[in-house]
Amino acid sequence: MAAPDTGQPTGPTNRSDPTDPSDAVTAAGSGAAMASIPGGTAVIGSDHHYPEERPAHPVNVDAFEIDRFPVTNAQFAGFVRATGYRTVAERPLDPALYPGAPPENLVAGSMVFVPTPGPVDLRHLSQWWGWTPGALWRCPEGPDSSIDQRLDHPVVHVAHEDALAFATWNGKVLPTEAEWEVAARGGLEGMPYVWGADPEPAGARLANYYHGQFPWRPDLGYGATTPVGSFPANYFDLFDMAGNVWEWTQDWYTNEHPEAADKPCCVPNNPRGGDAASSLDPRQPQFTVPRKVIKGGSFLCADSYCRRYRPAARRPQAIDTGESPWVCWRLGGLVLSPGTGWCRAGVVMIADYCRVVQGHRFAVSSSM
Repeated sequence: MAAPDTGQPTGPTNRSDPTDPSDAVTAAGSGAAMASIPGGTAVIGSDHHYPEERPAHPVNVDAFEIDRFPVTNAQFAGFVRATGYRTVAERPLDPALYPGAPPENLVAGSMVFVPTPGPVDLRHLSQWWGWTPGALWRCPEGPDSSIDQRLDHPVVHVAHEDALAFATWNGKVLPTEAEWEVAARGGLEGMPYVWGADPEPAGARLANYYHGQFPWRPDLGYGATTPVGSFPANYFDLFDMAGNVWEWTQDWYTNEHPEAADKPCCVPNNPRGGDAASSLDPRQPQFTVPRKVIKGGSFLCADSYCRRYRPAARRPQAIDTGESPWVCWRLGGLVLSPGTGWCRAGVVMIADYCRVVQGHRFAVSSSM
């Protein structure tokens, strides 16, 4: 699965034209746009960035399929119309799960990003995140907001439970962390970005991460979600694998990756991460909500603050949260099992990052 010696990526030959993403938006709405990811051995993680990404290590991943786009507001609205489903953000919070929380915060709602009036100390994120009663997937900034003009944007304010419900309804699953990262890399093994080795050149518009002075003055065209497929696809023809919104995976979070196997025979096959108990935050023992891995970064990832719009980047996300501009998901449906042809996978699902925006991207797990 490694890139060839020429430095050119491996992947499908029918990659969409990155200068004309309009076909991507149309395909995203069709619900039929999936990409086949080849199985093999790949190196995931990184030794050169944040501690939780270490160490870089090889994994074996079977072939799978994954949606080319995150789930949109229009798609999620169809699910809600068909089922009458109410998301976690639409239900009051359980006080037992949030000891010490002010009573006024224990109401239906979600966290919302609010730009600051000017430069601030970036160590205190409470300056730009606030609990907003009434914020939910159809009202991303609160009761007075709407998705009417954002039907082709990734759905947000969706918790892991909501993602599971959507996935079950669709008969698809979430990708594992390893599957998601392999898909995001697009055959460019060892590269820090989904597009290659170098940072985005000025004016290139390769991904929807924060351009400007975070968290108060974004450049024109940035600082918010964008329609899915607005930026170039990677070399597996997947859109929005860097930025726009974080995405859930099915793996429980661990503080670091396992050590790399010292022999080819010992490389893990289709790894699944840790367990619910070990995913809890040891720095906040009063909180007992387990955490999943989210991947991909969001439109709020700024180079000055959070350079996590890279394929190796990973963060923990409490499974009950679905904040405004950060998290989404995409679906998967079929897995290619070696020697057995196509078979239908089980029903689970995927999501994205910390009480902010939530959406999800689904993939099929070959070991379901």
